[in-house]
Amino acid sequence: MTHHISLPVARRFLAIRHLLAPPRALPATPESVMAVVDRLGSLQFDPLEVAGRNHDLVLAARISGYRRELTDELLYGRRLLFEAYNKSLNLLPARELPYYRIAWTTLGNGRARELLAEQAGLADQLLATIAAEGPKCSADFERTEAIDWWWGPTSAVRAVLEALAVSGRLGLARRDGNRRYYDLVERLFPADLLAVRVPEREQRRHLLLSRYRAHGLLGASGSGELWLGIGRGPLRAELRAELVDRGEIVPVAVEGLKGPRFVVADELPLLAQAEREIAAEDAGALARPGDGAPGASFLAPLDPIMWDREALEPLYGFEYRWEVYTPAAKRRWGYYVLPILFGDRLVGRIEPRIDRAGKVVRILGLAWETGFDPLGTPEFSAAFADALRAYLQFGSADVLVLPSTRDQRALFKAISTEVPVRRGDGATRSTPARAATADRTAFS
Repeated sequence: MTHHISLPVARRFLAIRHLLAPPRALPATPESVMAVVDRLGSLQFDPLEVAGRNHDLVLAARISGYRRELTDELLYGRRLLFEAYNKSLNLLPARELPYYRIAWTTLGNGRARELLAEQAGLADQLLATIAAEGPKCSADFERTEAIDWWWGPTSAVRAVLEALAVSGRLGLARRDGNRRYYDLVERLFPADLLAVRVPEREQRRHLLLSRYRAHGLLGASGSGELWLGIGRGPLRAELRAELVDRGEIVPVAVEGLKGPRFVVADELPLLAQAEREIAAEDAGALARPGDGAPGASFLAPLDPIMWDREALEPLYGFEYRWEVYTPAAKRRWGYYVLPILFGDRLVGRIEPRIDRAGKVVRILGLAWETGFDPLGTPEFSAAFADALRAYLQFGSADVLVLPSTRDQRALFKAISTEVPVRRGDGATRSTPARAATADRTAFS
């Protein structure tokens, strides 16, 4: 039997289950990072750092005082997390590695296999050197000629290292900025974990479940990117039916959204909590997402709550496009813009830039949704100031540099006693160079 919920309940549920009601409620510990990963299943990786890397922004919205070192230690020290392709490049729980081996098979059987056959001698040389000397990056080897690769011409060494990695023969030992150091996969993970073999269908079913874990309220359709690596539509439908039959996901009907949506069964108590809170508000109680004062958070462009772009308009009345690939003249909002969540509503967007050398955060743009008045909305100014303070800490910055225009001056004046600010210095938007493009490879 399908459960029916209203749009307000759906929004409240998503805020609660995404650990955003209230935001930044978890302490700055590795255990909190694992708690977020356990809830969401995967965190999408993107190397752009203009406002913070995507997975760091996801975690900073949920963990007070988050530092990137917390995740790096879990990835490259304790190895409780690892990087693999799941929709795109994601950080995943290492204990689930056997369920993601299909990415090694799928990617390793395409262009990577062709390249490794073409460059067999170089591949053997790289593997032998790493086996003898330990982790290496492409810069550790003699420069080679450029060859065609997934995302464009690059050196043969770099392409072969990446082909060996996506095939599961090498793994990521560490990152130094955007430089990747590879080691033999058997030196990175326990032998008993690598020995586990899960049937392909079960792996694909797990991948499908991971998408429902990530978003929390996906349907059966949506953009093709949501389902990369799982298989074509008929197979996805079969696997989805199996997940329902196994009691792992539960169908719900959401007011105003086409077709059924699916909630992870373990999260039904959170859905019940959302229903109770909205019922209390309908009876006259103050809006209290998560039974606390509504907070504000800046969401990463690839935060799992943003994955289903087609549902943003009916759910929130919010249109969002990540415009890093849009020509500058055609951008509507800016190069790297973060949606602003207040309570359980998307109310605006902010374009920050972290200047670590100058220890400042520059605000290049700030806009509010039609009908939202930041100064006229109870509790918003305090919540926004708290989000800005948290972002300054995240960026290791001392001061917030405001736009040189008069826009938003009244709002920043209202919070100036709570957030260190200074008037803008004429800085304008710029488009940083694209880095580490290969990290965005997807598989099908």
